[in-house]
Amino acid sequence: MSRKFRTVAAVTGAAAVALAGCSGSGDAEGADGGGGGGGGDVQLTWWHNSNNEPGRGYYEQVAADFEAENPGVTISIEALEHEDMLTRLDAAFQTGDQPDIFMERGGGELADHVEAGLVMDITDAASETIETLGPSIAAGQVEDQVYALPFSLGVVGFWYNTSLFEEAGISDPPETMDDLYAAVDSLKDAGIEPISVGAGDLWPAAHYWYYFVIRECSQETLDQAATEMDLSDECFTRAGEDLEELIAAEPFNEGFLATPSQSGPTSASGLLATGQVAMELAGHWEPGVMQGLTDDGEGLGEDTGWFPFPAVDGAEGDQEAQMGGGDAWACSADAPPECVDFIEYLLSDEVQQGFAENDMGLPTNPAANDSVSDPALAELLQVRDSAPYVQLYLDTQFGENVGGAMNDEIGRLFAGQSDPQAIVDATQAAADREN
Repeated sequence: MSRKFRTVAAVTGAAAVALAGCSGSGDAEGADGGGGGGGGDVQLTWWHNSNNEPGRGYYEQVAADFEAENPGVTISIEALEHEDMLTRLDAAFQTGDQPDIFMERGGGELADHVEAGLVMDITDAASETIETLGPSIAAGQVEDQVYALPFSLGVVGFWYNTSLFEEAGISDPPETMDDLYAAVDSLKDAGIEPISVGAGDLWPAAHYWYYFVIRECSQETLDQAATEMDLSDECFTRAGEDLEELIAAEPFNEGFLATPSQSGPTSASGLLATGQVAMELAGHWEPGVMQGLTDDGEGLGEDTGWFPFPAVDGAEGDQEAQMGGGDAWACSADAPPECVDFIEYLLSDEVQQGFAENDMGLPTNPAANDSVSDPALAELLQVRDSAPYVQLYLDTQFGENVGGAMNDEIGRLFAGQSDPQAIVDATQAAADREN
């Protein structure tokens, strides 16, 4: 496979925005890994964000199956809405009171957690699974050591309602930004709101700037920015100008500045799921999220379509490159060894196949690729694996402090209170403070 998920071990800063958890537990030593089971009863806590069906029920069954195969092990599960998880995990990481099993996203966030001693080194304990995952394991590595097992790696693109596109006379999904602007005009002419964005949560809005950066900047420039924390190249400012032009076209839903990303029918995902807008820029998680936001549990169903972020004419970046990342299962540094057994079980052929069949994400275990049932997700999987590279989300790659300052300024640009250069300046200033 040609995909490359770049992680940066040298980035430092407070660890807060990762998908992680609550309180560690258990009565066996496990700070150095060593899955294989310990004696006596073991209590494991597990936090995840599959809080809608079928994902929630599927994970409950997976935990029950593991408990049946491992007498004495009990798994306590908390399934949280995504944004609630971010808030609670922030507090948990600051206190060092994360759960035994939690989600990591790689990049500077994982490096921060490793530096703080919050995550177990599973390089030796999970060696067989690590070998199975191949190149995708890079998303769980820091300085060649493995701290998490990636279970879903995807890319961000536009999810769209094929029926609304047809109603607006759009025969083919956009391939260039000019195509996207034409589609926006056609949808408006048909009385359809073109795009929803959960700018109230900042990161969905920030994804637009990230993608314009990928289109405007060369891979070499992006690598240099990540390793040296240097955003002096003019391509970063051009990305802001591209975004400013898009915002001026007024493609977004009414009230987008206060719209949440995924919570409830009036969220960005809810508006798409219920046919109130035509498209949304989101990741591989979107079908599962939408299923939980419609009464029939089907989301968009047969009307679900997907296309990559469009190309920007004349830009220096690789127009086939994608932005994304994913989620990886990690164990708290003081978790019992059964924690490693469980996260390896979560990456087994059977569990990953069920994960794919339930459209919960894009599996990393190659044995599950053929189990991806949703046609749009299958297309996304193909795009992921054929991309020249996949750039990790910039806020994840730079770490919380730098990424937070960056996202805040992008949010202000969406609100008409900032400008392209200010995004670069605010991000660089935060990076300089880190160094």
